[in-house]
Formats: sequence, structure tokens, C-alpha cells
Amino acid sequence: MNTRNRIADAELDRELENTFPASDAPAWGGTAEESRRRTASATHGRKSSGARALEKGGLHGKTFAILATDGFEQSELMEPKRALLAAGATVEIVAPHLGTLRGWRRHEWGDEVAVDLDLHAASPSRYDGLVLPGGVLNADTLRTEPRAVSFVKDFFANGKPVAAICHAPWLLIEAGAVDGRRLTSWPSLKTDLRNAGGEWVDEAVVVDGTLVTSRKPDDLPAFNAAMTGLFAQHQRRAQARTAIAAGDVP
Repeated sequence: MNTRNRIADAELDRELENTFPASDAPAWGGTAEESRRRTASATHGRKSSGARALEKGGLHGKTFAILATDGFEQSELMEPKRALLAAGATVEIVAPHLGTLRGWRRHEWGDEVAVDLDLHAASPSRYDGLVLPGGVLNADTLRTEPRAVSFVKDFFANGKPVAAICHAPWLLIEAGAVDGRRLTSWPSLKTDLRNAGGEWVDEAVVVDGTLVTSRKPDDLPAFNAAMTGLFAQHQRRAQARTAIAAGDVP
């Protein structure tokens, strides 16, 4: 992003500060001082900016992809899907093959889920954001699939939000989306992510720009809140930029 675009984004964020200030949203990282402000706001019953963005239209009319294959961690696919549906979004399961996928539930095979769209027929332009569930087998298989890597890469190239949990950041490495980012993952990926240029931290949820990451199934409540908040904020800002470009605002 060039300097002119960064300035334009900063000006827009200032205009939108009263609607959902970035500094008090759980879905936005920020400094320790901003974290204290978020905590103080929550203590006094003030809703987070992500929650307010969801209330102002949520994710109605938006479509999100969940990219997975056999061996996905079941809770890491099903719970984010439920959270997005509850926010009004349309969610599609994209996989390297049609039919069904078999999930993995902690230490054994889990349930099957239906695939909505074959990865080779899916266009990233169809979606407003991407969710990447974990699972060792799932992530390890997808990162060796060229079409899966290019699919993920397209979201970052076009500034669309991505949510990845557990082992899913392996895909981010292959997509070249880790260098210079602050993120988290399942602990065994720490060295891989650091070698790829990322700043790995041991936190329940981390947001860096358009990317939100978490470590494990236990982090799902924080992950889902950050994911839906970030996705909603991204859509609100996109709508505001469109309105400004069209001259529909003062």
C-alpha cells in the first residue's frame, strides 16, 4: 500500500472513530494502553466496536469461505461457521473434492460435513473473507495443494480478511503471508512461523491488519468474537470508502 493510500485509510478511520473506534475493539490488536482502554470500556458495559459494527448491519449479504479437507479439527470448522451464520452471513465449505469431509475430534475421527464447492471451481472473488480451520492432517495436506495456496494468497493480495486457527498458519507460510506479521498458532508451528518472518506470540487471539489467528480449540470463543468483529469492521470500512468515492457523504 502506498503512502497516499495509507493517509486516506487513516483519515477514514478517524471519521469512523465514533462509530467503532479501532482502539477499543477486541478484534484490533493495539498497544498496552489501548488494551487497558478496551478493558475499562468493557467494565463499564460499553460494547466493543466489533459488536457495534455487527449491530449496524452485521454480515448480512456477505459470503465467506471455509477452506478445509479431511482431518480438519471439527470444532474449529463448525463453531466459526455457526458464529458467521448467527451474524447473518452465508458460509460455504470449499474443499479439493466434492462430497463430504471427515472431521477430527481431538483424538479420533469425528463427523462428516458436506462440501459446497470444489476448490478448483471456486473463485476467491466470490467471497468477502476466508476461514482456515486447523487439524494437522487438514493443514498439512492443504499446504501441499497448489490451488489451495493460490486461493489463500488471493485474499491477502486483495486485502480481504482471513481467520486462521491452530495448524492453519502453515498455509499462510506457503502463501507468503507471514513475513512482518504478528500472529499465533499451535505452539509446534512457532519456529516455522518465525523462520518465515513472523512475530509469533503465545496469546489466545491476535489480529494484525486483515489477519486474525488463534492457537487451539480452547481459544474459539475469543477467536470467533475477533473474527466476526474484524469481518464486520472490514465491511463497514469498505462500504464507507465506496460511499466516499461515490460522493454520497459530506
